[in-house]
Amino acid sequence: MNTFYTLSQLCTEIADTLSESLAPTYWVQAEISSLSERGGHLYLELVETNASTHKMQAKMRATCWAGTKELLMAFFEAETGQPLRIGMNILVEAEVQFHAVYGLSLSIVNIDPRFTVGEMARKRQQTIAQLESDGLLDAQQLLELPTLVRRVAVVSSPSAAGYGDFMHQLEESGYRFETALFGATMQGEGAEQSILAALEAIEAEADKWDVVAIIRGGGATTDLSCFDQYTLCAVCAQFGLPILSGIGHTKDVSVLDLVAYEALKTPTAVAEWLIHRMDNQWTRIEDLLVRLHRTADRQILIRRHAVELLEQRMAACNPERIYRMGYSLLTKNGKVVRSVHELKIGDSVTTHLSDGSKDLYVS
Repeated sequence: MNTFYTLSQLCTEIADTLSESLAPTYWVQAEISSLSERGGHLYLELVETNASTHKMQAKMRATCWAGTKELLMAFFEAETGQPLRIGMNILVEAEVQFHAVYGLSLSIVNIDPRFTVGEMARKRQQTIAQLESDGLLDAQQLLELPTLVRRVAVVSSPSAAGYGDFMHQLEESGYRFETALFGATMQGEGAEQSILAALEAIEAEADKWDVVAIIRGGGATTDLSCFDQYTLCAVCAQFGLPILSGIGHTKDVSVLDLVAYEALKTPTAVAEWLIHRMDNQWTRIEDLLVRLHRTADRQILIRRHAVELLEQRMAACNPERIYRMGYSLLTKNGKVVRSVHELKIGDSVTTHLSDGSKDLYVS
């Protein structure tokens, strides 16, 4: 009879063989396809996808145990400015393990954040290059702002402190801004699709708004990667209303900042920009009112002078004045006599003097 193994014995044989033949650890590059935390441990599924065919070439489970996880994740977030997330490319040092029940997996003991930072920068540059190639990088600059920018569609999380700061700033300005919140998830998984949905809702009533403000509070450990994604940035670049960005980047400029009509650091800075523009327009209106009053005063003065000259001319032509100077006016049948040839002997005429009239006969 041939020698046989129980299943557990075979698993032990596989585990021993792997332990003897493999190196203690390997540096592995992969993409995170799933991510969860239980009991303080971090559970990941790592995949490799063919860049050309987009077909999966490899998949393996990985675990970062609680004792190691706290240190590694704090280090990773401090260096990259964001936590691990699905879709992120990482470079980890891991032990290859085989378990009789759970099969083959990796146990993560180290992580290189420089690789992820490089991948993020590479993807960001690809997005910028594609936008430039598509002629979208400066598309928002072709839009014109209305004279008064007071109707603002706001894309933000309703609970974000940055949104509260933004609204408080506008309310304290003394100007009557009209705003509406189009709520969206502003970080983490699903943020890009959530913001796109908010923009779609604004587009459906675009005639009601002057500008769109995309705002959120920032932080060193906050996931802001959605604002570097091509689809979101391309939609914003081609949007029919000017977009103001204030998404709280404390260190870097996002791709969204590059395509926006106006890029500002924080939600408060966006509010200040709107208020400053209203201040400028109000100053212009006040200047126009002063100039209008001055012009009106000058025109009234000129008209008054013309009336005075006319009155003087009329006064100079007043018959009463002429009579007082010793002249008289001769009329015949109510008509002024201008020549002696108009008179004959026996005509009845009237002479007008300063103190009255007298009827006479020509002899």
